[in-house]
Amino acid sequence: MQTRNHPLIAPALGTARQITSFHYGPAADPSAGQTGAPKVYIQSSLHADELPGMLVSWTLCRKLAALEAAGRLRGEIVIVPVANPIGLNQHWLGHLVGRFESNTAQNFNRNFHDLTALVLPHIEARLGTDAATNLKTIRHAMGEALAAQQPRTELDSQRLALQRLSYDADIVLDLHCDWEAAMHIYTNPELWPEVEPLARYLDAKASLLALNSIGNPFDEIHSFCWSELRERFGERFPIPHGSISVTVELRSQRDVSHEFAEHDAQAIVEYLTARGVIAGAAAPLPPLAHPATPLAGTEPIVAPASGVIVFRAECGAWLEAGAPVADIVDPLTDELVTLHTSVSGVMYARHSARFATAGMEVARIAGDTPIRTGSLLSL
Repeated sequence: MQTRNHPLIAPALGTARQITSFHYGPAADPSAGQTGAPKVYIQSSLHADELPGMLVSWTLCRKLAALEAAGRLRGEIVIVPVANPIGLNQHWLGHLVGRFESNTAQNFNRNFHDLTALVLPHIEARLGTDAATNLKTIRHAMGEALAAQQPRTELDSQRLALQRLSYDADIVLDLHCDWEAAMHIYTNPELWPEVEPLARYLDAKASLLALNSIGNPFDEIHSFCWSELRERFGERFPIPHGSISVTVELRSQRDVSHEFAEHDAQAIVEYLTARGVIAGAAAPLPPLAHPATPLAGTEPIVAPASGVIVFRAECGAWLEAGAPVADIVDPLTDELVTLHTSVSGVMYARHSARFATAGMEVARIAGDTPIRTGSLLSL
């Protein structure tokens, strides 16, 4: 294992932060005729107040150290347990506020560099008739473009450091969680056959598919660039899927336990074993809890008025269309409003607050028919 530190731009005199990455197994050889050994990149807590992934990464590092000592790693596995040291230092009246950067109000999981835009001016003349060579060529162009970027702020340098570590990975897992949620994942619909085993090992209750949900979140910038390049050049040049990228939502913010971390880290190990990154026989595939559904089919349940939220369904529950989701109780007027789902599906996430303001989204249901367009993610 190698430990590498990646300094960030100091935001003020006398301050300094860095991102630390742990590298297990043989690294890919960029001079190899093919792509070399496979590379996996896993990061956690990009939203700094989402801590289950940090514990999963710690548990996974221990497992990888043992696997490396046993000679079972066939590729490089990069772990970044603390992807957001900036957000970890943002506290307001005793509460960790890690989703948005306090200086700019930017979501830490948005606005990463669009890899397609970076390589388009240079890539067409370099492509040829061999898919493996094109994969290597495109990754090389991505690396050149990212190396040429000049960050101006600490936040810019954080995003760039994470992309430089991950752009050439065959598998990218971004570990998050929600306020209150069942285990669920997000990925590119073109990648679903490759990702389904991971959903099974994790016991994901919902698998949400979107090519581009808008906003350049971390996992998507690793996959939709390849989809876009195939759409643009695929009739003339074979371009493979360059990255299997997934956002893994590790249940709820408070679901931080050794038991969950052991289950989730082992699920990742089984998936990487099934993919051939780890030598050995993977565990038999568990059943898939529910079929994958389009992210555009998700129904946000919105409170029409203010009041106390009383949930009538648990995360992970299957709800038929018309089922009650929550009551909004106004103790001043004695009014009770019951919110219902209009689609059938799994209630995969809900708000942790128990007081609603008018227009507040309180839950999400994973329906199987697209009903939304535009930006599909929450803020």
